[in-house]
Amino acid sequence: MARMAGRRALFAVPVLGVVTFGVFAVAAASPFDPVKAYAGTAGLTASQENLDQLRANLGVDQPLVSRWWDWLTSALQGDFGDSSVMRQPVADVIAERMGWSVLLAATAFLIAILLGTGLGVLAARRPGGWLDRCVSSVAYTLEAAPAFWLGLLAIWFFALKLDVLPAGGLTDAASDVVTFDQVASHLVLPAAVLGFSQLPWFFLYVRQGVADALAEDPVRGARARGLSERTVLLGHALRSGMLPMLTLIGSRVPELITGALLVETVFSWPGIAAATVEAATSVDFSLLAALTVLATAAVLLGNLLSDLLYGLADPRVAFDG
Repeated sequence: MARMAGRRALFAVPVLGVVTFGVFAVAAASPFDPVKAYAGTAGLTASQENLDQLRANLGVDQPLVSRWWDWLTSALQGDFGDSSVMRQPVADVIAERMGWSVLLAATAFLIAILLGTGLGVLAARRPGGWLDRCVSSVAYTLEAAPAFWLGLLAIWFFALKLDVLPAGGLTDAASDVVTFDQVASHLVLPAAVLGFSQLPWFFLYVRQGVADALAEDPVRGARARGLSERTVLLGHALRSGMLPMLTLIGSRVPELITGALLVETVFSWPGIAAATVEAATSVDFSLLAALTVLATAAVLLGNLLSDLLYGLADPRVAFDG
């Protein structure tokens, strides 16, 4: 296990380097001018000399490779630079928002895994039954539905039509204090929407895996020995049927990150979505690179977690092979 994790860590180093260089290259080719974005309305009346001086102060007058290398060497020392659009250190921008994004994504992932697994097991017990047909139809519908559309639909129904849940934000509009109750109530809709957008894949994988396991000889033998249906289902079929789903966890991380950005925007959740949009439209090199590194690292960690979980669940898998 340690050797595999070490190999993945070494592999991640060049990947992150290439990804950050790609961010600087794409940002440099963007038609957006970071100087005008930084100056705002003042840039409309500023002289070319003042704009050139501001360009030098921001460091965007340097060649692409120089800008990337300066940022990379500073980042390796823990300095991610200053965000030109947020007017504060990049580390502070991320620290203020990352916790809320992680809370939303983790809650949604937990909803998708638990609910998808439970429904998948129940549907696999009687393939073609009414529960299987109903849940499968809903799963295929959710699979095709964009996360932002689900968010708008949830706001219309639960916040506007029924008025039982808040439409967005982190706290009530009249409150200036962040409390657990307010955060919990405001988290319900965005976490549920993001979780339900990821649920179909977990449901379909578990349903197929458990259904195939129930038809295998070991499970038939367990039933022949007189074991209860609960023991057969949870002790034999579920463990075997969960193996394909474990590999799904890592592959869903990119979709989870993308979905989280859309859901945060729809529900005005104070995560990294707003910072990402501002950084992209304003060509904020430092913030863009840092956010991209975090997203790439999350994908790599998700893939590693999938392999580790699969190896722990199936002793036949060799970690160091």
